[in-house]
Amino acid sequence: MADSNQNNFTRRAALTVGAVTMAGVGVYAFKGRSARGFTLSTADARTLNRGNGAEPDTLDPHKAQGQWENNVVGDMFVGLMTEDAAANAVPGAAESYTVSDDGLTYRFKLRDHTWSDGVPVTAHDYVYSFRRIADPKFAAQYVSILYPVKNMQEVNAGRLPLDALGVRAIDDRTLEIDFHFQVPYIGQLLTHFTTFAVPKHVVEKHGDQWMRPENIVVNGPYILKAWVPNDHIQVVKNPRFWDAKNVKIETVNYYPTQDSEAAVKRLRGGEFDLLTDSLPPQKIDWLRENMAKELRLWPFILSQYVQFNFQRKPFDDIRVRQALSLAINREIMCSKVERAGEQPAYAMIPPGMPGYPGGARVGFKNVPMAGRLAKARALLAEAGFGPHNPLSFDYSMIMTTETKLISVALQEMWRQAGVNVRLVPTETQVHYAVLRKHDFDVAWAGWVADYRDPKNYLFLFQRATEDMNYGTYYNPKFEALVARSDDARDAAERARMLEQAEQILLDDVAVAPVYFGVTRDLVSPQVKGWVSNNVNINRSRYLSLDRAITTV
Repeated sequence: MADSNQNNFTRRAALTVGAVTMAGVGVYAFKGRSARGFTLSTADARTLNRGNGAEPDTLDPHKAQGQWENNVVGDMFVGLMTEDAAANAVPGAAESYTVSDDGLTYRFKLRDHTWSDGVPVTAHDYVYSFRRIADPKFAAQYVSILYPVKNMQEVNAGRLPLDALGVRAIDDRTLEIDFHFQVPYIGQLLTHFTTFAVPKHVVEKHGDQWMRPENIVVNGPYILKAWVPNDHIQVVKNPRFWDAKNVKIETVNYYPTQDSEAAVKRLRGGEFDLLTDSLPPQKIDWLRENMAKELRLWPFILSQYVQFNFQRKPFDDIRVRQALSLAINREIMCSKVERAGEQPAYAMIPPGMPGYPGGARVGFKNVPMAGRLAKARALLAEAGFGPHNPLSFDYSMIMTTETKLISVALQEMWRQAGVNVRLVPTETQVHYAVLRKHDFDVAWAGWVADYRDPKNYLFLFQRATEDMNYGTYYNPKFEALVARSDDARDAAERARMLEQAEQILLDDVAVAPVYFGVTRDLVSPQVKGWVSNNVNINRSRYLSLDRAITTV
């Protein structure tokens, strides 16, 4: 039975979010369409139009960070390893590799291929690229994901010169990489854009302008043709890509879709062929009923959570963080706000991690909501807050339709615990820039795994991660466990250490986990080759279009 406060929340949230909710199916009054169907575009069968979430901040592989950037960058560049149609790691720019007996040195044999200007891709490009992202003057935000590479962290900190990095060219087509410890997720790590090679001859010639359409050179299936900020990005097929004969789509347009309601309208009107992670929660039930063939809801290794800033008082007080976490009704958030099959999160690391037991949990999972709220109020009182001195803070959020609904729900849940919250919305790029600068009180954040391993979540909270450790969390016991797990040769022992580290993270309330996600995609029946997967990566090179299909 629902807590009476939950009913108040539902009524209040419905009124508050009225400005951003859809009025119903009637808003989709497209000429000549039935209530359950729509007419798809008769556009060129060689042009794919993708709704892509946020506007990218960059397309430089060594500066990119978001999934919306990865979707474009991963269509233009291919790493030593790459993804197949189902997002599994397969050979990419490297046709094969060998590993030393101690598991610390990998030798890659590059396939015989060229940049899009005809210049051969060599191992020297990779040495240059790893040194580029390691260079402290370059200030790459995401470099910490590469700290397993020997001396990467030391070089990035300026303690060692660039040539001390454990990456070297044996000859033009042979690359060797040394690691500090065994990396069981090596295949997936090398599909990540931070590991991509960039063309040394072009970057050195054009500097910061190398990414302009008239200058850019790539080694992947598509090359940048145009970028109109906040309108669209266009890429065209690279005829020099080694597998160009199997690339069916000639042109791909990516459109920012912060307004998910408008994005759905555009897909139904034939302007988009697919939308990724851009569906309004309040329309999920309608989409299930009316667009079941297009709707792709799939388990997603995504954690959505509330991030606390340990540098800001009173969020350095664990009682305050515990109170705010206790007041979040995760079940209501999933069933009434999100509605797409999300799972309430009482841990940081989502299900779906191979070999990970996933036993870490917050301590109040089985406590009824009324008891959680009572405990939250008591903790706030202990910390000096109450009816005459309520806790008040700014809550940083993204200006997407979905996040607006989530944020209003959180605001109401915290109000029930006697907390006053001011919502501070910004564009996606600005929001994450604010988080990296640690310039917030409390914020909404999410993490999609770069590779299917729990370390990819825990590394976010290590001190060495710096800017990406948004809340500046630090616990020496947590650090020691993660470090020891790196040296563990037994997979089960490593998993146990990571699980213990996750439990410390949860006990410290470094974040308040809210839910584990599902993919929220709409894919036109005209799109062939789409494979739903738990990292939600579908490269355009594997897709094709059948424009003969005109209705659903």
